[in-house]
Amino acid sequence: MSETPQPGWNDLMEIDPAEDVTLERRDLFRGAGTVAAWLAAAHLPAQAAAPEDKVPEAKAGPPLPLAPFGRHKISRLIAGANTIYGYSHFNYVLSAHMGEYHTTARVLSFLRELERAGYQTWQASWSERLETDWLAYKEQGGKLDLLLLSRPTFNDEPEMLKRAAKLKPLGIAQHGASTNRFWDEGKLDKSLDYLKRIRDTGFMVGFSCHNPLEVEYAEEKGWDVDYYMTSLYYMNRPRAEFEKILGGQLPLGEIYLPTDPPRMLVTIRQAKKPCLVYKVLAAGRAVSSPKMVKERMAVALNGIKPGDALIIGLYQRFNDQIGQTAQFMREILA
Repeated sequence: MSETPQPGWNDLMEIDPAEDVTLERRDLFRGAGTVAAWLAAAHLPAQAAAPEDKVPEAKAGPPLPLAPFGRHKISRLIAGANTIYGYSHFNYVLSAHMGEYHTTARVLSFLRELERAGYQTWQASWSERLETDWLAYKEQGGKLDLLLLSRPTFNDEPEMLKRAAKLKPLGIAQHGASTNRFWDEGKLDKSLDYLKRIRDTGFMVGFSCHNPLEVEYAEEKGWDVDYYMTSLYYMNRPRAEFEKILGGQLPLGEIYLPTDPPRMLVTIRQAKKPCLVYKVLAAGRAVSSPKMVKERMAVALNGIKPGDALIIGLYQRFNDQIGQTAQFMREILA
């Protein structure tokens, strides 16, 4: 296997750049939370795709290992959607690059290639574009299951939860931006109203977060949730907390500390509910070759419970990340 860097390997981004209010970078990205805004920022027109536009074919494979998920089962490797809808976690140029490429035709092709490679589950944050793409995919007989992440605004928009439920996901999770905001305000219990409204939809209830203390609090209080979405990196700490850790001088952009994953993995192993683990590759920062991708996946899989799963964003444009990542999962779990 080649050890040359592979472009575009980038795992699921929980916080859209436009919704990151923790660092000074928020001013640059304010209002750019949609693919259209990213494309405008990069001076790229949105291009309509011809029906035959497809992503490169993925290597076919048997079904990925499964984990119990309430009355359902999910694949222990879940494909994320940040790379699909232009949330790169690097800058608006890469985000625009991803967003421009993924026309609806290519999104549908991407989902079919996930099926070919043995995936069963896709995880995505709600948007009008996702709604259009997912409904079109299911109308065409798509077999994947969807795990839906709310938008941060959904806590205050009751009508949007009803709309999101029309996608018939396995579960709906509170967005980590909402979780972090409530935690930083000392009001995490404000999550309970929204979590109850998710429960009333009849779908599974998820709770997404970056700070392990948030999971531990929900566990201690016995909250009525079915699963956690847990970031291995707490990259959106309040600025003052980062300054304390790093001595007052902060690098530009998002900050990923190598001491974060071991701490979150302890919490994941202790949690009674299933955990869907994201930021496995530090938004691509922790890897520069297929070998490193497999190593980071192995660290995560060896550190979580047998019923937990990984969420990893895949960018099929340059190489077969769908097929190769699936094969890594099978080899690690063999």
